[in-house]
Amino acid sequence: MAQSGSIISGMAGRYAGSLFELAKEAKAISTVEADLGRFEKILSESADLQRLVESPVFSADDQFKAIGAVLDKAKIGGLVGNFLRVVAKNRRLFAVPQMIRAFRLIAAEDRGEVSAEVTSAHALSAAQEKELAATLKDVAGKDVAVNLTVDPSILGGLVVKIGSRQIDTSLKTKLNSLKLALKEVG
Repeated sequence: MAQSGSIISGMAGRYAGSLFELAKEAKAISTVEADLGRFEKILSESADLQRLVESPVFSADDQFKAIGAVLDKAKIGGLVGNFLRVVAKNRRLFAVPQMIRAFRLIAAEDRGEVSAEVTSAHALSAAQEKELAATLKDVAGKDVAVNLTVDPSILGGLVVKIGSRQIDTSLKTKLNSLKLALKEVG
C-alpha cells in the first residue's frame, strides 16, 4: 500500500487504500479523485441521501439500489461507481465521507503533498483559495492539497487541519473562549 501507518487506519483507510491501489494500476488517480468529489458534493447537498447513507434502517439491497440510481443519474461510473456499489453491498456507506478523506490523504502523499482540511464560514474566492494554498505551503514546507468545506456555524475565520495540527481562528471558538473567561471572572 502507498500509505504509512500514521496517516490512515481503520476500515475507512483500508477501503480507501484498496481504491487507491486500483486507481494507481489504472492510472486514474485524478479521475477517481474528481468522481469522489462529485459524489461528496451530491451527498452534502441531499438530506435524503445523507439519511440513506447514515441510517442502519435501510437494508443493504435498498442502499445498493438507491446508490446505483444516484450514480447512474450523476453519470459516476468506472472505479468510483463500482467502489460505491461494493461499499453499499457491504453495508459501509456510513463511512464513505471518511473513505473519501482517506483517499485524498493517500493520493496527496503519493504526489508528495500534504493534505489540509480547511473549514470556512463562507465560500472562498479563487484568489483567496490561491493565497491560502500559498500560505499553507510556506507553513508546511511542501505543496498542500487543500480540501475546502463551508460551515456557516463557525461564523467567521478558518479552521485548518494539517496532519495532527489544527489552527482554529473561527469566530465561534473565540466567542466561546470569551464566554468561558467571563464566567471565571464573574
